[in-house]
Amino acid sequence: MILLNLENVSKAYTEKTLLNNISFGIMDNDKIGLIGVNGTGKTTLLRIISGIEEPDEGRVIKTNNINVEYLPQNPDFEANARVIEQVFKGNSQNMKIIREYEEAVNNPNASKEKIISLAQRMDEINGWELESEAKNVLTKLGVNRFDELVGNLSGGQKKRVALASVLINTSDLLILDEPTNHLDNETISWLEEYLKQRKGALLMVTHDRYFLDRVVNQIIELDGGNLYSYKGNYSYYLEKKAEREEAIIASELKRRNLYKKELAWIKRGARARTTKQKARIQRFNELEESAVDLSKQNMEISVASSRLGKKIIELHDVSKSYGDLTLIKDFSYTLLRDDRVGILGPNGFGKSTLLKIFAGKLEPDKGNVEIGETVKIGYFSQEITEMNKNQRVIDYIKDAGEYVITADGTKITAAQMLEKFLFPPDLQWNPIGKLSGGEKRRLHLLRVLMEAPNVLLLDEPTNDLDIQTLTILEDYIEEFPGAVVIVSHDRYLLDKIVDKVFVFEGNGNIVGYTGNYSYFTENKKDEIIEEKPKETKMEKKREQNKKLKFSYNEQREWETIDEDIAKLEEKIAIIEKEMEAVASQYTKLEELMIQKQEFEQQLEEKMERWVYLSELQEKIKNQ
Repeated sequence: MILLNLENVSKAYTEKTLLNNISFGIMDNDKIGLIGVNGTGKTTLLRIISGIEEPDEGRVIKTNNINVEYLPQNPDFEANARVIEQVFKGNSQNMKIIREYEEAVNNPNASKEKIISLAQRMDEINGWELESEAKNVLTKLGVNRFDELVGNLSGGQKKRVALASVLINTSDLLILDEPTNHLDNETISWLEEYLKQRKGALLMVTHDRYFLDRVVNQIIELDGGNLYSYKGNYSYYLEKKAEREEAIIASELKRRNLYKKELAWIKRGARARTTKQKARIQRFNELEESAVDLSKQNMEISVASSRLGKKIIELHDVSKSYGDLTLIKDFSYTLLRDDRVGILGPNGFGKSTLLKIFAGKLEPDKGNVEIGETVKIGYFSQEITEMNKNQRVIDYIKDAGEYVITADGTKITAAQMLEKFLFPPDLQWNPIGKLSGGEKRRLHLLRVLMEAPNVLLLDEPTNDLDIQTLTILEDYIEEFPGAVVIVSHDRYLLDKIVDKVFVFEGNGNIVGYTGNYSYFTENKKDEIIEEKPKETKMEKKREQNKKLKFSYNEQREWETIDEDIAKLEEKIAIIEKEMEAVASQYTKLEELMIQKQEFEQQLEEKMERWVYLSELQEKIKNQ
């Protein structure tokens, strides 16, 4: 059954056309993956289909009474709502009943008659099971505090709550925009299975290629305002797209050969007035106008790096804790020249902390880090804070280097590198502030590579990047002549790039495995079970009877930490205003940027402490 049809839909912003007279339909059993380069209009298309945004031309025809649930990249939240209340924000009748019941139960002024009446309606719609399922989904997504105020959650936790909400709400069409961002590998695997078993249509934007391979049965690609449809999963799409591009190349080569012949005829001055020759002149004009740019077919990025000596990076018995929370315990490793290391583990276990220690940006509590004299680190962080929104795209890249030198000695200019990284000439002169979030991350990644590092440390580089950029990055890493350490939840990238993984198991323990991500997942259970010491009955009983409580220092810290965070945020805001005022004074701007980075580092550490202390306080209260 057809749920929805798009007929001749067009959409443009200023001079940029995002959707150009596109038409397609969605059936009730379709599971569709929407892909395309960042900035091409994928999110705009999702918003038009969900009814949030109107097209400039064309129309969206929906089947009567169709229920659509939409997860945007940046969902809206009610800060004062409890987590469980936020989950039941759907528009279906069942969700309204559950929401009314939750509100009545938590309202001391609600009458018994009203609560009894709503409880009967909950029986009729089987609402108790829906509430139980909501809590189960939240738990699977890593959210366990159902009565916590949404305003107290981190950005990643909020996105998980929003995801739980659209999964729980019954819908004929489920629309998801980057659902795997902020999820760890285990949670992504659970979501994958959930969506495979779910009944109803699915339309989603994601850069997770394993997700696309295992969940969807159709790929639609948005390119240059046009849609190209492939009836199959991601692997099928790759095969058919390669065939389509080969056909385009063959057709263009034939056109060029014919064009040369016709051009020679035109130059000979053949201008007779016969109908036959007029038709030939018209054909020449059509050949001239139908040229295809084949430069887009080759998106490889050239490798450039500086010399690397024998000593790279060595970590000796490194430990790092925040209060009683141990993230890293007695970890040692010598990074080798050709290492391709992936770092895995649940969110909050210390993956980014370990990468910062590798980079020399964070001092360990114990142990030491030795970095070789010839090492030039390219560090890509999750947070991009140093970008000046008024700076032009090309100037931001030129600050890192006017050109790079490839392995064969060829010089490639900053403008040429930007084109290879999907920034056409007209976009290179735009201010950074006009770029989308994904485009900013792509630009920052190119900046890191333009500095010609010989060691790459990448922290979640795939978030918000499109598949085409990921392919470029993978090609770059495969040819990169130095060491690479990467924190990522992108299983496809980990399988393609790494040959060794470090896995955070909790309590500061990090275990190394040889092989890529798939090898680790296939062999981890037996190996981990053998390595874990068995707990005696006496130890279990002692642990159960042990009362949790704040230490003296933790109690003092908990009482002042909110004020400390507010002060740091205020300092950062003041510096940002000062930076805007001195945007043209390079020396002063650089000083302010250093101060800002220091305060942001302090704020990040304070926020990690706040999360730990708040969870401990909750456990103390509930024991």
